[in-house]
Amino acid sequence: MRAVSIWSGALAGLLMILVGTMTPSAILIPQLPIQVLNLTSSWQIPSLLLCALISGPKSAVIAAIAYLTIGLFYLPVFHGGGSIGYLLTPDFGYLIGFLPASLICGKLASRKEMKGLIGQTIAAISGVLILHATGILNLLIGTLVSRWAELLPVLLLKYSLIPGTSQLLLCPAIGLIAITMKRFLLIK
Repeated sequence: MRAVSIWSGALAGLLMILVGTMTPSAILIPQLPIQVLNLTSSWQIPSLLLCALISGPKSAVIAAIAYLTIGLFYLPVFHGGGSIGYLLTPDFGYLIGFLPASLICGKLASRKEMKGLIGQTIAAISGVLILHATGILNLLIGTLVSRWAELLPVLLLKYSLIPGTSQLLLCPAIGLIAITMKRFLLIK
């Protein structure tokens, strides 16, 4: 029975990531009239973290592997397209970061002391930070071997600082959605 929940969580996570890739993110500013602040990232990474928070680390890692496989070998589902050539882009380090981010985020979220909103938010923040650490490591290595045409500060700004800030701003929403969905789905 546990295998069914892991695989169904992985399938739901994969679908969330695919839809999240196409969904722009924004924050509502509570004033009259209500303002919408568009963010510089999509719901791709928050969807992965949401899968880890709700379904656990195993489901999230399976969903991440499936997403990477689909993007590298079948369909252009990544933000900038897809194909095996994506291995040589600066983005790929961030995509590989999906694996440790989903694993650590899911493991943190399943701890007893992390069940509240603050704990779930911290687990999501840790996932974002791990993902960006993996991506930055790829940027550093690529810069050292002269793989990229752009300079390292430009790459860091473009791939980590600007989208990472937006992704961190979404972490409380991810935590709140995870808690709500767990209660709705009767997940302990």
